[in-house]
Amino acid sequence: MGTQKNELRKVLKTRHITMISIGGVIGAGLFVGTGGLIQSAGPGAVLSYLIGGIIVVLVMRMLGEMAAVNTDSGSFSTYAEQAFGPWAGYTIGWLYWFNWIIIIAFEATLAGAIIHDWLPSIPIWIGSFLLTILMTISNIYSVKIFGEFEYWLACIKVATIIIFICLGTAMIVGIVPGIESPGTANLTQIGGFFPNGFLPVLLGVVFVAFLISGSEVAAIAAGESENPEKNVVKAINSVVWRLLLFFVGSVAILVTILPWNDSNLLKTPYASVFNLAGMPAAAQIMNIVVLTSLLSVLNSGIYTGSRMLYSLAQKGDAPRMFLRVNKRGVPVGAIWACVFFAIVCTVLKFVSPDKMFAFLANSSGGITIVMYIFIAFSHLKTRRNREKENPHLLKVKMWLFPYLTYITIAILFAIFIAQAFIDGMRSQFLLTSLIVVLVVASYFFLYKKQRALPAKEESDKARA
Repeated sequence: MGTQKNELRKVLKTRHITMISIGGVIGAGLFVGTGGLIQSAGPGAVLSYLIGGIIVVLVMRMLGEMAAVNTDSGSFSTYAEQAFGPWAGYTIGWLYWFNWIIIIAFEATLAGAIIHDWLPSIPIWIGSFLLTILMTISNIYSVKIFGEFEYWLACIKVATIIIFICLGTAMIVGIVPGIESPGTANLTQIGGFFPNGFLPVLLGVVFVAFLISGSEVAAIAAGESENPEKNVVKAINSVVWRLLLFFVGSVAILVTILPWNDSNLLKTPYASVFNLAGMPAAAQIMNIVVLTSLLSVLNSGIYTGSRMLYSLAQKGDAPRMFLRVNKRGVPVGAIWACVFFAIVCTVLKFVSPDKMFAFLANSSGGITIVMYIFIAFSHLKTRRNREKENPHLLKVKMWLFPYLTYITIAILFAIFIAQAFIDGMRSQFLLTSLIVVLVVASYFFLYKKQRALPAKEESDKARA
């Protein structure tokens, strides 16, 4: 029956949704990208993470409020459509899908590189392809298998962070045998807390905002859970303490233990701390954790992209072939479409890394911020409508509405525009803006006419 109606099955449990949201936050970027930010901003990088984390918390709170009322497999595009019309839902849906396709390709390449380091006889492209297919099988078999994969992959990442925080705290307190506590020397004596001024801290917020996105995946996955309203609210609300603990807490430990100007230690900062603690094979252990993070992103990316494509097809914004669901309630057509385009992008990563793939990657670079801006504006409008029409539906409310929502929108716009003034991000800003304009234009030139056809046919029938 589910196959005939093209319905997704609600089989994910609360533990799956919670871990999917955790897995979405903790990516490989935390383990390998944080060192660069610390070198730029010094110990003040902690503030970059704190400010970026607060922004994401506020956006997730808005999302939680809307999701508690309406849980959908393509939640962001649904909320945007309800607030501003079909063009907005179409735009955010396709942008988000495009973003995940690029992410899948990028993460698959990094995962293939790790496999190649371990087994040099296996080319990077083969490792990338095989790992992508492995995660595709996990998605196609059933949504429950996807949930289990993501649950255990996320558990590994969470366990690593918890062990790191416990070990780092013990080193700072001075209770690890043979290791002298660094005290506050690295925070105050090498140029102070802001050795390069406050500007790198603010620029770091732009980097962090991209790095810690991913919790929104829980809002999509909740649509296939046993209790969508309860699960999505629980998962999104818990993002607050996770961001503070996992990101701000672990980065605070890094800047306390490691000198911010030691580029060798900061190449792999988490592995460096484990090494200083005398843990054997720390680098290889962190490579395994990073690979786990990459597989988690691949798994979530295929899932999220396929559900967004499925949702677009439901609204008539994508071909109806992507509505096909197998007997286990999995949208196989949408999954294979995501995998196909991701593999094409992965091939471009090897064939034309500095031209075609660079263009695609830069085009998708700012889409996370664009998506957050859409969510904030959607929340602003839908909240006011619900307060007038159905105030009893507001089980979860955004704090200090509408002031915090306005402040969040202003900060998000500032982050997006700031890219235009950062040398390494200027092309990302321009190409992301271009792709947004092209997607909006494609709706008015293509899908607006297609959506109008059924209405015209109904009108013609009525007159006849």
